[in-house]
Amino acid sequence: MIKVAVLDDYQNVFEEIINIENYQDKFEFTIFNEAFESEEAAIIALDDFNCLFIMRERTPITKNIIKRLSKLKYIMTSGMRNNSIDLIAAKENNIIVCGTDINPNPAAELTWLLILGLLRNIKQEVDNMFQGYWQNTIGLELKGKMLGIIGLGKIGSQVAKVAKAFGMEVVAWSENLNLTEANKLGVLPMSKEDLLKNSDIISIHVVLGERYKNLITSKELKMMKKSAFLINTSRGAVINEKDLLEALDKEIISGVGLDVYDKEPLPQDHKLRFIPNVLLLPHLGYVTAENYSKFYNQMVENLLSCLDNKPIRQIT
Repeated sequence: MIKVAVLDDYQNVFEEIINIENYQDKFEFTIFNEAFESEEAAIIALDDFNCLFIMRERTPITKNIIKRLSKLKYIMTSGMRNNSIDLIAAKENNIIVCGTDINPNPAAELTWLLILGLLRNIKQEVDNMFQGYWQNTIGLELKGKMLGIIGLGKIGSQVAKVAKAFGMEVVAWSENLNLTEANKLGVLPMSKEDLLKNSDIISIHVVLGERYKNLITSKELKMMKKSAFLINTSRGAVINEKDLLEALDKEIISGVGLDVYDKEPLPQDHKLRFIPNVLLLPHLGYVTAENYSKFYNQMVENLLSCLDNKPIRQIT
């Protein structure tokens, strides 16, 4: 019997998607709905498990965790890329890591929720409606404005297509920008500095790596228009959080829409929660019924394939 820990099932939907009775002769599932308070707490709780089902980067699977979980043989992650898993340590300890497919469109869709929410003051107006008020703000239009996209990959490209439909001018930058793809999309390549200085809205869609950590610091924020908005549905570490807080406090930019943070879940007393020109979401970019069904079903498929010594969607 393989003991499987299903981590960070915040919405408590694993058993709605997977009929665990179908696998009761093979797997013993234990579901964890809350984040662990510390790495040590995770190690103690997971000591007896052979397999981990992990949801994106919610729980870091560090070298220390991998070394101390002596019974661990398999890690199944949602998506084919998870920077919170120490893959080198997993390989050194003969742990098989497999991933799943993921739909890129939900993150692109959520990007537009943040953009529209900021420009039309949705947070304030919704609050006002529930308090009995009527029309307290004046919004901004998208048509004719410049959208600067940092990272024109699968998600960035979808964001660009929608921007063009809104009649926006779209520019893009990344260290490895595909000029052919940019041309197909009608997107103008631009240097990072020019993009920051000229864009009305800047949306970040890069894959987190060392080269993109602290990509946006006080230096970059000061380059932006005072009227500009910044959107991040990528990863929290791309923006220096301390510098962002200072820029918002000093009104260096008009506002920010965030779905990702340095520390997740975002602490209840975090300063971002109390700033008026901020629209915050709890990392919902990939959180859809369609994605969750794909994640959990493919995790089970992956584990079954591992037991047959024919791993599929193997990362390491």
